[in-house]
Formats: sequence, C-alpha cells, structure tokens
Amino acid sequence: MLMSQGREARLRYMANGFRVLVAGDHVTCAVTGQPIALDRLRYWSVARQEPYASVEASAKAERGA
Repeated sequence: MLMSQGREARLRYMANGFRVLVAGDHVTCAVTGQPIALDRLRYWSVARQEPYASVEASAKAERGA
C-alpha cells in the first residue's frame, strides 16, 4: 500500500494483536518517541492503548516512570 508509506497508522490494541483503524506503515513509541514499523511492533498496552519500541520501554511505562 504505497499511499500509506511514511504515514503514522492508528491502531486498536487487543490482547493478541491489533486492528488497523487508519492505514500507515508505523506507530510512535509512547515512551521513546521513536517510530516502530508495523511489521516490527511487538509490545503494547491494551489498557493504555500505547505502543512500545522495546520490552524496556514497556516496563518503564508500566512502572509509570
């Protein structure tokens, strides 16, 4: 989907995956601010509806730091 290249996606995070609400090729980590390609997205919070670039970023968000 070339029209969504370089565009941030909007996702609905669920327990076992996510649903694309607005097409794009990446999301932005809620902790670090770095872009995460959708095919590399592995960590997110269902409760906070936030994506994370790494397990460390996820743990930091969980601690509220």
